[in-house]
Amino acid sequence: MASQYLFKRYELPPLPYSVNALEPHISGQVIDVHYNGHHKAYVNGANATIERLEKVLRSEVTSYDIQGLLRSLFFNINGHKLHTLYWHSMAPAGKGGGAPGGYLGDLIVKQFGSFDRFKAIFTETMRSLPGCGWTVLYYDTETGNLEFTTFENHYNQHIAELPILLIIDEFEHAYYLQYKNNRNGYIDAIWNVVNWEEAENRLRKYTK
Repeated sequence: MASQYLFKRYELPPLPYSVNALEPHISGQVIDVHYNGHHKAYVNGANATIERLEKVLRSEVTSYDIQGLLRSLFFNINGHKLHTLYWHSMAPAGKGGGAPGGYLGDLIVKQFGSFDRFKAIFTETMRSLPGCGWTVLYYDTETGNLEFTTFENHYNQHIAELPILLIIDEFEHAYYLQYKNNRNGYIDAIWNVVNWEEAENRLRKYTK
């Protein structure tokens, strides 16, 4: 018997901590709305678009915009995957923040001179983002360099083969309920919950 679906569906992954675990830096209310509202909506949007594509493949619809469908699929899948990376880029207060050790810490000092200089440039990059989007810390496997970038919305300018070590969500829904229009306050607070252990683990996957 043929499968009901031609494509597997996406699922909302569990948060790696409780909704209140990042307080007081990011409130439980913010995490709840962000995760159960926005992230879940991207998962649902991706699955709804897949369903429409399946109908096209089954010839159940004859009028459709394939570019529109693919754009919707990309937007929602990327929103889902970027948010999954974002949750793991943070750790509960007391387990995150501070300065990294390990190979990542050594690489930061080697490339930037000090963690404080790295932090200042990363913060400036986050603050420079126009509108809504993301700030990303990459590792370039070709050069061994740490690199920053920003991209707007979910239509990112991801550089091929550059793995993401850390990603910061700068959409208003990531902070507005707590910080209102003070995005800089949210950016400052993020440093208290950065998950350096996760970033270190990601880095080591590409430096064996």
